[in-house]
Amino acid sequence: MNIPSKYDANQVESKWYDYWMKHNYFHSKPDNREPYTIVIPPPNVTGVLHMGHMLNNTIQDVLIRRARLQGKNACWVPGTDHASIATEAKVVAKLKSEGIDKNDLSREEFLKHAWDWTHEYGGVILEQLKKLGCSCDWERTKFTMDPEMSESVIKVFVDLYNKGLIYRGYRMVNWDPEAKTTLSDEEVIYEERQGLLYYLSYPIEGSNETVTIATTRPETILGDTAICINPNDERYAHLRGKRAIVPLCNRVIPIIEDEYVDVEFGTGCLKVTPAHDENDKNLGEKHNLEVIDIFNADATLNSYGLQYEGKDRFVTRKEIAKELEEKGFLVKTENHINKVGTSERTKAVIEPRLSDQWFLKMEDLVKPAIKAVLEDEEVKLFPKKFENTYRHWMENIRDWNISRQLLWGQQIPAFYYGDGKEDFVVAETIEDALVLAQEKTGNAELKTSDLTQDSDALDTWFSSWLWPMSVFDGIRNPENEEIKYYYPTNDLVTGPDILFFWVARMIIAGYEYMGKRPFENVYLTGLVRDKQRRKMSKSLGNSPDALKLIEEFGADGVRVGLLLSSAAGNDLLFDEALCQQGKGFGNKIWNAFRLIKGWDVDETIEQPDSSKIALEWFEAKFQQTLLEIEDHFSKYRLSDALMATYKLIWDDFCSWLLEMIKPAYGEAIDPKTLQGVITIFEDNLRVLHPFMPFLTEEIWQFIADRTPEDALIVAKWPAQKSFDQALILEFETAQEVISGIRTIRKDKNIAFKDAIAFSVINNEEVKPTFDSVIQKLGNLEGVEYTNEAIDGAITFRVKSNEYFIPMSGAIDVEEEIKKLMEELNYTEGFLKSVQKKLSNERFVNNAPEQVVAGERKKEADALAKIDTLKASLSSLK
Repeated sequence: MNIPSKYDANQVESKWYDYWMKHNYFHSKPDNREPYTIVIPPPNVTGVLHMGHMLNNTIQDVLIRRARLQGKNACWVPGTDHASIATEAKVVAKLKSEGIDKNDLSREEFLKHAWDWTHEYGGVILEQLKKLGCSCDWERTKFTMDPEMSESVIKVFVDLYNKGLIYRGYRMVNWDPEAKTTLSDEEVIYEERQGLLYYLSYPIEGSNETVTIATTRPETILGDTAICINPNDERYAHLRGKRAIVPLCNRVIPIIEDEYVDVEFGTGCLKVTPAHDENDKNLGEKHNLEVIDIFNADATLNSYGLQYEGKDRFVTRKEIAKELEEKGFLVKTENHINKVGTSERTKAVIEPRLSDQWFLKMEDLVKPAIKAVLEDEEVKLFPKKFENTYRHWMENIRDWNISRQLLWGQQIPAFYYGDGKEDFVVAETIEDALVLAQEKTGNAELKTSDLTQDSDALDTWFSSWLWPMSVFDGIRNPENEEIKYYYPTNDLVTGPDILFFWVARMIIAGYEYMGKRPFENVYLTGLVRDKQRRKMSKSLGNSPDALKLIEEFGADGVRVGLLLSSAAGNDLLFDEALCQQGKGFGNKIWNAFRLIKGWDVDETIEQPDSSKIALEWFEAKFQQTLLEIEDHFSKYRLSDALMATYKLIWDDFCSWLLEMIKPAYGEAIDPKTLQGVITIFEDNLRVLHPFMPFLTEEIWQFIADRTPEDALIVAKWPAQKSFDQALILEFETAQEVISGIRTIRKDKNIAFKDAIAFSVINNEEVKPTFDSVIQKLGNLEGVEYTNEAIDGAITFRVKSNEYFIPMSGAIDVEEEIKKLMEELNYTEGFLKSVQKKLSNERFVNNAPEQVVAGERKKEADALAKIDTLKASLSSLK
């Protein structure tokens, strides 16, 4: 078989991925084996592969490939999320570029465009994951808007509504004016921003008095319906029962009293705008205040905005502040740091808004999920530190706002039959709804055409929280074979940023609908950052093109590069040099393979002792490392597992074992050693395969003719065996001895082709186990044990053992004397310059103490070196 001189990742990777797909290695069906299941965190259907995906999916593939090698029935379910806000925004932008306004389309027309867009662009990321080597069961690919997935979501909504857990409420919600939809509290990111505090003067009706109020949002005065003072604040006692006039709009509003007002903030007086602040809304309800909403859905001002109608809120803020100043209402401004809520998806500043929304009661639902993680440890988080974050979120949970003012998504299954707020029924289909509506109204004449379905869609997370169950049809058919076999799944790999959005909610749903955890372990990866610790993003331009990295370094190289710098739960400081290191590692293994396959075999040669003991040592070292690798995997320290594998192959196998067993130049190898090293190489490939699947499969298939059943992807993980720890320790000593010999050869210019004599005083009582290896790698005439030092020999120590290489015949004495004399003359000259400096009292008295100490150390080192050089010269003369 012709083995290429260079490893071509681009050619190899496509070849073996096609081979794996052709032979259906990724597909899983229930059988009598132990299942090992991972469900992919479904990337947005709008997404393309970025560094976070690369890290997350590499880790999942490592786990799934290892499970497959361990003989488990490995099932990795891929899929995508319909991502309501992000996808609808992209579709709207595409329509706009074509001169089409979303508002001019019916729901059905818009959804047709959304599905066309999804079919054209959706799933691109899944194809890109194949380039990375991801061994997902592609036959199981799911999309959260697939009919059976949507049916599961609707079924759950109806069930929770019937249990009294879903309700419709008129609440203050987080409004995203860019996406024009409400968001849950968890989708709002709070940022500290520099703003201004505006001090505004409000006239008191029927007098020349004014009252000053501080606000960060002067534009909202147009929605003011009261001024509130603290009843205990004597500064404003004279205002009780009076009314104020809102500047610019001249609305007369009451002055009310409530202890809610913080007398320390601003002026101790509060303007109340019930339509635009949660706390103001509560005050408004308590004091029966008018509610005036001044904003349109896109956060421009409506007809209450006077001449600012149609203008953006931030434009209005500047212009209204200017008008207030010109008309004498603006007293002063101060710099003020404010926490501003922004949309997790669009980054728009959130607007508090009153509206009718659907909510899910969470207080009781979370209890089993809290117990599972924090008490029973049925679900374990790695790293454990995230338990504190989980506890904080779950113990402070609020009802989940699950409705979105979007078209793309599962439409809420509420059907209205009248004009009243309570004139609705909830059902899985309009036919079921009709029956309920007829029963509720007592009107048998009602028809489906009399029913109108709620126009809102469900929050995307309301579908993905069912993911581990819905991908196996566990909601619609809870007793089916697949859900009973694959659920609960084993490991979940995701980022800590969606610990609450997704992970916690899946745990909640799992206990509610299956009575079981959805997974056993949650491995939370770090964020991918650049070398300057900045989060990678398109806006910063610091995120490399994932596919170009694969093209340049190969998928195996990129996988190694990512994992080498990815300790569990810690952020990954990504550097392309790590991918180069991964590629270099692959080349090292390829060249080691070519070396082995290049050896001629002579069936008549007996196995040398050096090769026999070398193979025994490596088998012990392999088993020791295998134990270490297993421990790292059990703790989800994949970076450490890879590093242990890396050192085993690079250092122990390539740098030591191959050197110990390789035949002399031009000579053949014995068959027993060759077979032994190939068996060892195959074991190395097995443990490396999860990390570098393509390279390992290529070499595996070159080693021998394999049937599809013998492919590496479905081979067996090496069995753990007992090993000789003493043998490993003995070789560590032998390594030091060999390194000592090689150092002397280099320093004394002793050609390696020249065999040299070698003796040892064995104070440590080291066994002669590796003497044959030391003799071979040091090119020694033999290893002689002695009780006395050898005069005229070069010596070195390993622990208390002393080793001797006689100078006679080993080196060119005249050349060595010349070299030592040159070094002695240089050192004596250096000593004089140091001593001259130290004899200068001015220097010694005025120089910093550490500088003088440094010079004294140089003097001592030079004196010691001169003594050593003179002793060496004396032994040669």
